[in-house]
Amino acid sequence: MPHQLPPLHALRVFEVAARAASFTEAAKELHLTHGAVSRQIALLEASLGQSLFRKEGQRMVATPHAKAFAREISQAFDHIGDAAQRYGKRASQKVIRVNAPATMAMRWLIPRLAAFHALYRGIEVRVSTAFSTEPALKGSFDVAIRRGSIEAGQYEVLPLYTEFNTVIVSPQLWQQKPLKSIKDLGKAIWLAAETRPGDWESWLQMAGQPDLRPVQVLRFDHFFVCQQAVMDGLGYAVGPLPTLSNDIQQQRLYAPFPDVTLHGSSFQALVPLDSDKPRHLRQFLDWLQAQAGQESAKGM
Repeated sequence: MPHQLPPLHALRVFEVAARAASFTEAAKELHLTHGAVSRQIALLEASLGQSLFRKEGQRMVATPHAKAFAREISQAFDHIGDAAQRYGKRASQKVIRVNAPATMAMRWLIPRLAAFHALYRGIEVRVSTAFSTEPALKGSFDVAIRRGSIEAGQYEVLPLYTEFNTVIVSPQLWQQKPLKSIKDLGKAIWLAAETRPGDWESWLQMAGQPDLRPVQVLRFDHFFVCQQAVMDGLGYAVGPLPTLSNDIQQQRLYAPFPDVTLHGSSFQALVPLDSDKPRHLRQFLDWLQAQAGQESAKGM
């Protein structure tokens, strides 16, 4: 079916006018007259059957409805511009767009990118993040990293590493109030993330203490927020290794019971089957799997 699109030039003018919050500033940016901007906005409003601006004093101000529309249009133009740069004949940059879960991106991938750039100085890696509450795959990327089961019929799947969960705490809190045994966790504050429900219950079952309860539980919406609370000394949490191995090596986190671990989810790199796979992308994928393999070999 053909795309049902409004006039594209009018969309472009509208996006600039909404972003600039001024027809006059939009006219300057687009090298048009004020009247030409007004006509394009009127054309778009007629196409949509919806007013997009209202007059406030001497200015035309976008409605809340129009501002929301403009944000989506802006993202679409960014996507088109990125595709034009990547697939145009004059494109010369070696860019890899990686989309990964927020915690994995911040705690595992990004700390290792300096090593990649040292090996491949001409390749730029652009990292965007996804939350566990978002759809599994969306947006524009060359490589998506996900954990857990993925319906990957449209993707080449490259295994990375499997997480295992254990208790984590800040070294400072541990030095101030060390625990003699797992049972002493009942005297502590536990931290938990809504995106990783059941981690404490599963780990305690593995540790043979299913009935243990804490002094208090503090809950956070995402695990990377929970981890920051751990690093700030608010309490104990159950965290994934080797995703957090760099923080443990840098002594930002401490694993007091390293021999009591629970098997977790596996990470995979997903590459669209119908996309170009230039040499620099393959170099990145080989490097990514080698990094994951080193973590698996260390077991932490």
